Amino acid sequence: MGINLALTPWLGGVFGLENGDNQERTAGSSAPETDAEPQTPVLRITQLDALELDSALEQLVWTQFSQCFQNCRPGLLTPLEPELRALLHLLVWRFTLYSSSTTVGQSLLSLHYHSTLSSSPRYSPLSSRQKLGLALLTAGPRWLQDRSHSLLLCLGLTSGGPGGDNGWVRTCLTLVSSIAQLAGLLNFLVFLRKGRHPVLAERITGAQAVFSKASVHRDIDYQYMNRELMWHGFAEFLIFLLPLINTGKLKATVSSLVFGGERATGEGEKEEQGVWKECGLCGEWPTMPHTVGCRHVFCYYCIKSHSIADACLTCPKCGAEAGQPEPVRMEEEVIGRR
Repeated sequence: MGINLALTPWLGGVFGLENGDNQERTAGSSAPETDAEPQTPVLRITQLDALELDSALEQLVWTQFSQCFQNCRPGLLTPLEPELRALLHLLVWRFTLYSSSTTVGQSLLSLHYHSTLSSSPRYSPLSSRQKLGLALLTAGPRWLQDRSHSLLLCLGLTSGGPGGDNGWVRTCLTLVSSIAQLAGLLNFLVFLRKGRHPVLAERITGAQAVFSKASVHRDIDYQYMNRELMWHGFAEFLIFLLPLINTGKLKATVSSLVFGGERATGEGEKEEQGVWKECGLCGEWPTMPHTVGCRHVFCYYCIKSHSIADACLTCPKCGAEAGQPEPVRMEEEVIGRR
C-alpha cells in the first residue's frame, strides 16, 4: 500500500499533468542537464528500490486496466494478457524513460540513466537506440516466456512430443532459458560487488543509474514506519491485555443490566414449564445437560471446556458464579393410555 500511495502523486507528472515542461519534450529530447558527476556512486539499495517502484507502477496500471473489464465475461483478457502487459509496459516507457531518460522509480529517488558508452566524463543521456534496447530487453523476454508454448503450437513444433523429432527445440529453449537465468544471477552478484547495473538489460545497453542532482540527501520518510510500529505495539498490548479480561463475565453483566427483566420473565416461564431447550453457551439443544448451580442448563462438553479454560467461570446468562458441573435431574411424569 505504501508504494502505491507514493506512486499516485507522481502519475500526473508522468503524463504531463503537473509539469508543463514535460509537454514540451519531444521523443528525441534528452533529460535536463545535471551538475552531478556520473562517477558519484549510488547506493545499491536505492537502485533496487527504484526497480521495486517501477514494478509496483506496472502492477498498478495493470490493475486499473483490468478493472475496466470487471463487468465483462470472466476470462476475457486471459488470452491476450501477455500482449496487453507488454503494451502497457511500452506505454509507460514512452512517457517516462523515452522522454526523460528516467523511470518512475528513479525519478522518485532523484536518479536517471547515464550512458556508459559515451567517452565524455560529464553526464550523457541515453540514445534512442539504448532506450529502445532497454524496453525490448525488459518486456521481450517476459512476453516470450509467456507465449513460448503458444508459439511452438503455431509452428507445429510440439506434435512430436519430448522424445520426437522436435524434441531438440524444447531442449534448445530450455538451455537458452537456463543460460539467461544464470547470466542474470551472475550479473546480480557482480552488482552486489561493484554497485552498478542491477539488471542484465542495463549492462547490455550501457545504461547506468546516477544521481540527477549534485547534492542529494537521502530523505527517509518515517511516517509509514512510525504508523506500523504504533499498530504493532497496540496489537501486542491487546494480546497481553485481552487474556486478563473475563469477557464472559463482562458480557453477562452487561446483558443482565440491559435485558435483565425480560430475560428473568422468560426464564421464569421456562422454569414453570419445566423445559430446558437451549444450552446457555452454544444455543443448541443440550447434550448431556449439566448445570453449574443456577437455573440455566449447558451441554456437558460446553461447560466442561469453558470451566477448564477459565477457573473463575460465571454463567453467561445471569452472571452467577459457576460451581462444579452437575448433571440435571428431571422428574418425568408417565401418563398411561387405556
